[in-house]
Amino acid sequence: MVRAPGCKTGINSSPPNPTPSQVARLVHLVIVFVVLCVPVSAVSDNFAALSAKADAARDAEHLVEAISLYRRALVLRPSWKDGWWSLGTIYYDQDAYAKAARAFQSLLKADPKSGTAYSMLGLCQFELGQDAAALRSIQSGLSLGLVKDQSLRNVVLYHEGILLLRQGKFGNAQDALSLMASYGAEGDQSAWALGMAALRIRPQNLPAEGSKQREVVLRAGRAEVLGAQKKFDEGAKIYRELAAEAPEYPGLHYAYGMFLLLEHLTDEAIAEFQQEIKNNPRHVQSYLEIASVEYHVDSAAGAKYAEEAVKLQPALPAAHYLLGLLYADTSEYPKAITQLELAEKSQIHEPDLYYALGRAYSHTGRKQEAARARAMFLRLSSEASGQEEPNIYGEHRPLAHDRAAAGAGSSDEVKRP
Repeated sequence: MVRAPGCKTGINSSPPNPTPSQVARLVHLVIVFVVLCVPVSAVSDNFAALSAKADAARDAEHLVEAISLYRRALVLRPSWKDGWWSLGTIYYDQDAYAKAARAFQSLLKADPKSGTAYSMLGLCQFELGQDAAALRSIQSGLSLGLVKDQSLRNVVLYHEGILLLRQGKFGNAQDALSLMASYGAEGDQSAWALGMAALRIRPQNLPAEGSKQREVVLRAGRAEVLGAQKKFDEGAKIYRELAAEAPEYPGLHYAYGMFLLLEHLTDEAIAEFQQEIKNNPRHVQSYLEIASVEYHVDSAAGAKYAEEAVKLQPALPAAHYLLGLLYADTSEYPKAITQLELAEKSQIHEPDLYYALGRAYSHTGRKQEAARARAMFLRLSSEASGQEEPNIYGEHRPLAHDRAAAGAGSSDEVKRP
């Protein structure tokens, strides 16, 4: 008879000459029996010893031994969060990204609100070429908040920016990268990324190494880093020099204009956007930025630029949204309704859209639709006022580089004018 210590029941020994299936079943029953009958205190003592040895091996840089010990301890206690974290970070430091990802996924099962675990999972997915999953994980991590570690914070924001650049979401990428720079991140790596965002260049389309075109990207990025750190005059000086040296560089005047808007230098910014249009008459973003600046200032003039943007890119929701606002502001209500309804169908749900749409419906006698639009405006406004945007530590974020206040129109995001 086989009996485990402290257990009141047993299993009779095998009959003579058992069949292979009987042997296999008996072995399985014995394993289950022994595991279930081991006293809890023994398992707990074994876990405590293994976890302590694992931590000691990690601290002594005996990483192969540490991995083995962590894995054994985690079999005994799969909910051990510190163990999954240590195992994941060891694998990550060894460039074993698939194994690290599995460890962080296990950590998230034990702690589904861990923003840091989500971010580390995203970094692993980035290295594995899983861009869509990486961006989802990183943005989940940022929304939940990270541990207060400056290096990790900047690494996560950098990778978020690169992933957004690869998707062509240049404005969102610039927001992430500018926030990183505002927290003190410097160096050419940050400048390259910010230069690509400002000039609207995907990483795969970066000019050849050693070329003058590539140098423009780096210098523009350095100007953006300075702007994010509130060193506006130094950044503007770089842009002025670039505009003089490379006046026809694609996107340069647009980037400079956006930079000027941060300091509310609207006339100077409009001049740069107009120069960009002169260089490239199909530069939709420059038309939209001028239209946005003119909103509530000279909406009739702004509407002309927005009309050009719609002609150039009729499938762009932001162009219809902005043109609708401008038409409403100039009392061209039937035209406003057409444009705003197109924007609404494109899943733009901004309070300003419904405010303008409600006014336009009201002025054209469409009372029921006006009431619906006003109700939507009130609901969206209430939701917006109740949202406090946290920073990556889960705290209130004073944005150092507020591009959202600078302008409204871009091909990848919709911003409030």
